[in-house]
Amino acid sequence: MSDIKAGFVGLGAMGQPMAGHLSRAGLLASVWTRTPANTRAIAAEFALGEPASLADLAGRCNVIALCVPADADVLDDVEVIAAHAQPGTIVIDHSTVSSVTAREARERMLVAGCEFIDAPVSGGVEGARNGKLSVMVGGEAAALERARPVLECYAAKISHMGGIGAGQNTKAVNQVLVAGIAQAVCEGLALGDALGLDAETLIPTLLAGAAGNWFLDKRGSTMLRDEFKVGFKLALLHKDLKIVRELARDAGTDRSVIEKSLADYAVLMAQGHGDEDISALIRLKRSTG
Repeated sequence: MSDIKAGFVGLGAMGQPMAGHLSRAGLLASVWTRTPANTRAIAAEFALGEPASLADLAGRCNVIALCVPADADVLDDVEVIAAHAQPGTIVIDHSTVSSVTAREARERMLVAGCEFIDAPVSGGVEGARNGKLSVMVGGEAAALERARPVLECYAAKISHMGGIGAGQNTKAVNQVLVAGIAQAVCEGLALGDALGLDAETLIPTLLAGAAGNWFLDKRGSTMLRDEFKVGFKLALLHKDLKIVRELARDAGTDRSVIEKSLADYAVLMAQGHGDEDISALIRLKRSTG
């Protein structure tokens, strides 16, 4: 799409740096979040006029990215956008929601003469800040091509996974792997700590072999220092895994990792740790004896 005027809706730990990449590329025309003070501050940071409302943003922009917490947020925002968008506007949804929600959102945009793709991301806050996210896209190939100049501002990899909802289904698979890797790394490092192994030697040794992975590399040392600053809030993974559980139940596949992780993160949330990184799972892996 030529003459892109991009809007970004949802300016949390992931959304704000993603919007920043669009701003530096000269594509960002407007931003909006549900908290007026945040919208005002971030609009000023990017030297943008503050939109009076989401409807105002929809009227200004022809490509609108969403990065919001839940299915209801996506549908509520799409309803407003569809009512005020220019014909031909495309919505790129980076939220993690169900594929059912993605299909419903697209239908609402189509009625308005607009388009919608589901494009959840993986790579964490680091990936958002560094412009190195993996984007999993569901929707029409032509719509993806129109959205590509926006996605390329913060993506290391853009994969067209299939029709609408395929991006969210891919993210569901991703979240099972994330949860399982977190279970293994936290349990293993808790054991290493209990056995008195030196973390500065242990972690590089593990990374050099078959056990090496992103989570161990990025979170291993910090979790052993009891540092759980947000990379990915465990309450958000818990929310995602509830969506994944329904998909797996319908598909008839095993849910052992999903159910274990849901139970563990529920305990941590009840203890007041919901806003901590998912590596806080190591709290439950340590010996209590």
